[in-house]
Amino acid sequence: MRNRSLCRSAVLALLAGWFWCCLTAAAMAHAALTGASPADNAVLNAAPKTLSLSFSEPVSPLVLRLVLPSGVASPLRDFALRDRTLEITPPAGLENGTYVLTWRVVSEDGHPVSGSTIFSIGTPSASPPSAGDGVDWLVRAALWLARTGLYIGLFLGIGSAFVIRWLIPAGQGGRRIAGAAMAIGLVATLVSAGLQGLDALGRPLSNIIDPSVWRAGLGTSFGWTVAVLSAAFLVALAGLRWNAAGRTASAVALVAGSAALALSGHASAASPQWMMRPAVFLHALTIALWAGSLVPLVCALREGADVGRRALDRFARLVPCAVAVLVVAGVLLAVVQVEHPAALLSTAYGKVLLVKLALVLVLFAIVAVNRWVLTGPAHAGEARAMRRLSRMVLLETLVVLAILAVAATWRFTPPPRALAVAAAPPVSIHIHSAKAMAEVTIDPARAGPVDVSAVILAPDFSPMEAKEVTFVFSKPNAGVEPLRRKASLSPDGLWRAETTVLPLPGQWRLRVDVLISDFELVRLQDVVEIAP
Repeated sequence: MRNRSLCRSAVLALLAGWFWCCLTAAAMAHAALTGASPADNAVLNAAPKTLSLSFSEPVSPLVLRLVLPSGVASPLRDFALRDRTLEITPPAGLENGTYVLTWRVVSEDGHPVSGSTIFSIGTPSASPPSAGDGVDWLVRAALWLARTGLYIGLFLGIGSAFVIRWLIPAGQGGRRIAGAAMAIGLVATLVSAGLQGLDALGRPLSNIIDPSVWRAGLGTSFGWTVAVLSAAFLVALAGLRWNAAGRTASAVALVAGSAALALSGHASAASPQWMMRPAVFLHALTIALWAGSLVPLVCALREGADVGRRALDRFARLVPCAVAVLVVAGVLLAVVQVEHPAALLSTAYGKVLLVKLALVLVLFAIVAVNRWVLTGPAHAGEARAMRRLSRMVLLETLVVLAILAVAATWRFTPPPRALAVAAAPPVSIHIHSAKAMAEVTIDPARAGPVDVSAVILAPDFSPMEAKEVTFVFSKPNAGVEPLRRKASLSPDGLWRAETTVLPLPGQWRLRVDVLISDFELVRLQDVVEIAP
């Protein structure tokens, strides 16, 4: 009866988490700068009328500054956000010299992204101005500590509360440890919101009490993680005290806490969202079940042979299923994030993953010793084996803590898939006919979402006033029928079709339909190479 109730609750929990993740799915990713106008290191004859920054995904601007040749930073407050492009009006009266455009935006995954581009008007300055370091290591260290505390609260706190209520009663000792872990997690989660705001605005740690910092932190997608996870901690803490509704409260907290991690972060932002967010949810849920079982198991082993035997039976039934789901979800997340094996060694994200995998192997080795060497004698009631198993489970818990600490560093390492987007250069092609010409740019030149823009010119290279422009992509050898994207005319004279998706790499046929008048349509055609 108890097993059937547990299975039914587990299925409902999985369905609830999956449904939640699908509801919150959206096109989100770690943004990367894909273009700038003026281009980096450009030298202009006159001051630009507009500055623009294009990103691989939609962003929200946080801080925009123009460092003048004198070194003074001028804030840029007059800007317009058009999908993935920030159009900025520069200050009036820009003189000759070198300028640094610095930007700080927040991606839809909740992580701040910053950078700078340099351009000169007339003759470049002899000593270009500096945009500063931009990395506050004190804030980063605090963010790492807070993220580690958040993980401890979720996986060792809420996870233990669920296991204590449903599987392994751990007495007052286990409840106190679970409660302490959740208190750490709750404080760390709340503080993370302020630290997120500091990181987003590029402010020092001393500004932590500034209300604008907290508004900035909670205004990112990480704010939803803070809200949902904080509520989960409070429900789980109440569940440890309630007798009647304690089991329901612990289950709700487990699902909500695991789903909270799917609301922000690198992995949750990857495509396809319908698969990645549920994968994050299942990965978090199964870590909580496994790691959350360790403290109650140690407490049970120390209470005596009968209690320890029952705890071992339930732990042995639960953990293999949880680990199987955990590994599948983890492999899926790693494959999508890393993309290419070479990135394991060439990127910081990949190196962190290798360290984590090494610790996981150590963890599995400890689990193997526990399962095949110590569990049998302990289950038979041998006191020495139970003591040794208890110590090994404690060691297992320490390795889990080390893994969580390593995983917390991913907060600062963009995944290789995002770096690849940033590194993919645009491609430009020139198509001409006897009646018109087009300079077409596809940015980035890789499979996936791209921006397509074109300048339409007359045969004598003078600007042509077209009534309508449509881009038509097709890939007959892959069975892809024509994809039509009607372009809109931008103030800078470019015809743009943003958020066009080219799903496959390889050669694509591109046709530009230029409607010159109500009775004259010019079609320009060529082939363009799209990278994987």
